[in-house]
Amino acid sequence: MTSPPAQTLILVGRVAGGFGVRGEVRIATYTEDPLTLTKFKVLTRQDGSPALTLTTARVAKDGVVARCVGIDTKEAADALRGLRLYVPRSALPEPDEDEFYLADLIGLTVRHVATKELIGKIKSVQNFGADDLLEISPALGGQTWYLPFTRAAVPEVKIAEGLVLADPPTMVGEPEGPVEDEDDAERHDD
Repeated sequence: MTSPPAQTLILVGRVAGGFGVRGEVRIATYTEDPLTLTKFKVLTRQDGSPALTLTTARVAKDGVVARCVGIDTKEAADALRGLRLYVPRSALPEPDEDEFYLADLIGLTVRHVATKELIGKIKSVQNFGADDLLEISPALGGQTWYLPFTRAAVPEVKIAEGLVLADPPTMVGEPEGPVEDEDDAERHDD
């Protein structure tokens, strides 16, 4: 018997802590409209287990302030600080043409925009506080590395083709510009 396929989850918010003394929860939202969170029945943890059920919410700076089932004290709300909130990808509307969810990038092939050389596959999308970064698993194996998800570094995303065209910056230690072959280098030594 096979297990059901893992459900893709999309990160939609993070608990920033308690608000007030009656157990309200501050949630930093990653949705275009912060109140979108109220449309989901249950917000889950990364493993898919239930995290929070919102009963009411109002817009606040950087997200919402919400009342949640079972959270009645400031201490209980503060204990949730840092909890990441997810929803199933299937619960979200289909993106418009030329739009996509960051989760849709995972697993796509990455090729160099000019040479079409295979670079690798996207393992994950990370954000350590600045901009989004694509974690790339190299085609030839080895340690993963990060590519800034900017227009300069990633000029084209072709979701339907399963392809990302990238122009990665020069890696530390790699020579810039044309590389001399060994015969040219020997001639310069003479």
